[in-house]
Amino acid sequence: MPISSQPFGELSDGRTVTCHTLANAELEARILDYGGILQSLLVPDRNGNLTDVVLGFDTLPPYLDEHPYFGALIGRYANRIANGQFSLNGKTYQLACNNGPNHLHGGYEGFDKKLWEAEAKDSEQGPQLILRYLSPDGEEGYPGNLQVEVTYTLTPDKALHIDYRATTDAPTILNLTNHAYFNLAGHGTILDHEIGLYADDYLPVDENLIPLDYSAWVAGTAMDLRQRAPIRKHLEKRDEQIERAAGGFDHCWIRVREPDKQGFIAELVEPQSGRSLSIHSTQPGIQFYTGNFLDGTLVGKNSTRYEKYAGLCLETQHYPDSPNHLGFPSTLLQPGETYRQSTTYRFGIQSQSDD
Repeated sequence: MPISSQPFGELSDGRTVTCHTLANAELEARILDYGGILQSLLVPDRNGNLTDVVLGFDTLPPYLDEHPYFGALIGRYANRIANGQFSLNGKTYQLACNNGPNHLHGGYEGFDKKLWEAEAKDSEQGPQLILRYLSPDGEEGYPGNLQVEVTYTLTPDKALHIDYRATTDAPTILNLTNHAYFNLAGHGTILDHEIGLYADDYLPVDENLIPLDYSAWVAGTAMDLRQRAPIRKHLEKRDEQIERAAGGFDHCWIRVREPDKQGFIAELVEPQSGRSLSIHSTQPGIQFYTGNFLDGTLVGKNSTRYEKYAGLCLETQHYPDSPNHLGFPSTLLQPGETYRQSTTYRFGIQSQSDD
């Protein structure tokens, strides 16, 4: 069956959380209507063996506790906003500071903690799950009633598409993404994964991981990921930016693109299994995070303890703290406009001769 649904647990108020399974001949994705969480993604290796390549939990209760956004939809604003403040039309809005001095990923109860309305259907593109949520004016401090729609689609070319749409009845800011943690081996660390991130510029950060007011060339720095190589090799380079991010990457790279076109931005290869992942997006940036703040305290699927570097995130998005930087692409959404972004995660097999 291309689509099936089954209860996954209950919230404290008695509402049922449902797990929707999308499947085709190549992939299987399990998505919760709670948080829009990508709970499982089965991908074949070069021998046809299926493995779950995303971090997370087997049951609902750990998702209801504190965790680092495993697989979740992030909003209203992905990434950090300095001091939890931004100004819009002469008014300053104060958001929760839930990450030291920063506002992070929408606040204490962002989109990752909402029960979305779900519609599963078999579309022409493949099995599909449409999630909808109305974020009321003032939720987490953001202005405007925001109607959000996120569509997950599995396609026959081994791809998971995520399409984002939103409208508002008052000027607001918006930056949506998915926070999946990938490990293409399914276990161990991601240090031997090979990363290629095809951007000439990135955003340097301060000690609070807030971008400075300018972008910087990657050439000649540890942030130059344009030649695919093991993550371990990149992290061996001594760099102040890596030290600021707890010994790893947690930075936004800038994608060179045509407006409104899905462009190729990154690829990931796990040599032992042969699994590969390429990412295309309309978004102007991508946050590459190497799981530096995982510390072994969380026990995930199959009783796996998630240590540092257990998974990595490739979050397509607008730049962090954009509302406070005039030179960054705008995240303003006005009434009458429709927010539209798309990201494609396409899986493949790297032949052994290319390893």
